Amino acid sequence: MLGSKRVLAALLVGLFSLLGYAELRLQQELIDAIAPFKAETGTVSAFYTTPEEPDVNAPTIAYVAAFVPKATGQNFNPHVTVGVGTIPDLEKLLAEPFEVFTFSPASASVYQLGNFGTARKELKAFVLSP
Repeated sequence: MLGSKRVLAALLVGLFSLLGYAELRLQQELIDAIAPFKAETGTVSAFYTTPEEPDVNAPTIAYVAAFVPKATGQNFNPHVTVGVGTIPDLEKLLAEPFEVFTFSPASASVYQLGNFGTARKELKAFVLSP
């Protein structure tokens, strides 16, 4: 179970989980396990495309190439986005009492990414038990 708290970042409202040592160690073990398969950058073929959208933009390729050194370990920012709102909506939400709660995922999936890092094609799904 992961603890959660409400935060405001730009105009997104999210539930941010608090990672402990065990989760960060698991993340590093995964990074180490896939290291032999890592490429410095990818071509369009590494990403999900469609005939209507055959290209992948340069910022997406750069984001993926830099993800491990820039966004893992202490820089990792796991979150569940729960919506986008206007500033007045966010101010109202933040003014209301918020009861902290815990949650646990029922499943997890691995996706092939498309433009802007969006999860476009499910590659593998895992059913989890509490």
